[in-house]
Amino acid sequence: MSKRLRAPQKASEPVRANRPRAVSELLPAVGGAAFRRFGFVQSSVVSRWPEIVGEKLARACAPESIRFPMGQKQDGTLTLTVRGAHAVMIQHILPDIVERVNRFFGYPAVARVQIRQGEVAGAAAPRRAPPGLRAMPAEMGEGLKTIADPELRAVLESLAAGVAATRALPKVS
Repeated sequence: MSKRLRAPQKASEPVRANRPRAVSELLPAVGGAAFRRFGFVQSSVVSRWPEIVGEKLARACAPESIRFPMGQKQDGTLTLTVRGAHAVMIQHILPDIVERVNRFFGYPAVARVQIRQGEVAGAAAPRRAPPGLRAMPAEMGEGLKTIADPELRAVLESLAAGVAATRALPKVS
């Protein structure tokens, strides 16, 4: 009888689990590889961006990539995609964004920020006026019918309907 010798298992190889697994167990590993390929060390920067910079800023900008100097994991360059006219506003608050991202990482991961203008995925579409503003009480419409300019009349009718529909103090934001 000859004895077979087993090859010793390497410690770095994952132990196989012959059981069904939930997709959520597999996704962090799959998503992590894709994010690292495109410049993200942590995918949570993308998924938790509204928590890092706030809901209002997250609607205006989104992280695109973080590039680090060769062989380092700090003092990187964060590339942000910013919606059109918001670029100037974002440029003024870049020190705050850098501070928040570095606080999220726990070390000075980002030293510079590049801004690229473009469409931000998940940004809210412009809101349309509610249908209640189009209806106007009859007593307000009589005085506006004498205005000859149709564009001015439409704006004033919309303003009058908004004032009539408001019961509380106006909200200034």
